[in-house]
Amino acid sequence: MIEPDTVRLLRECDAGIRMGVAAIDDVLPYVNSETFRDDLISCKEEHTKLDEQIQTALSDYHDHGKKPNIMAKGMSWLKTNVRLAIDESDKTIAHLMTDGCNMGVKTLNQFLNQYAAADENAKDIAKRLIKQEETLAMNARPYL
Repeated sequence: MIEPDTVRLLRECDAGIRMGVAAIDDVLPYVNSETFRDDLISCKEEHTKLDEQIQTALSDYHDHGKKPNIMAKGMSWLKTNVRLAIDESDKTIAHLMTDGCNMGVKTLNQFLNQYAAADENAKDIAKRLIKQEETLAMNARPYL
């Protein structure tokens, strides 16, 4: 049962990273604070590096990963664009990023529990992704 859980956990991490990177890309043009912009870019780069590890691990299992749920991605895009149309402030962006990070942390922890038989490498990747999300949420707090 280890292999299926490992692949499933890696797929969910892959989808989460894709969702996070897309969200960062959506808000970057609106960020005013250079420090906040740097934090977002740094998180995006860390996510991308982690996704490279995920892709390597998935290729070992002859798997191509998972795209984010189209409905979730669409709703995220809509929420982001509506909120930014009303208020393009760093405060709005911080709220959006914090909400997204909190959702990511919650979901990834659920998948860690659900796919408990995953190998330690996959679990470590999920835990590092959770840590990245928690760090970005914390870095966004001064802008709330």
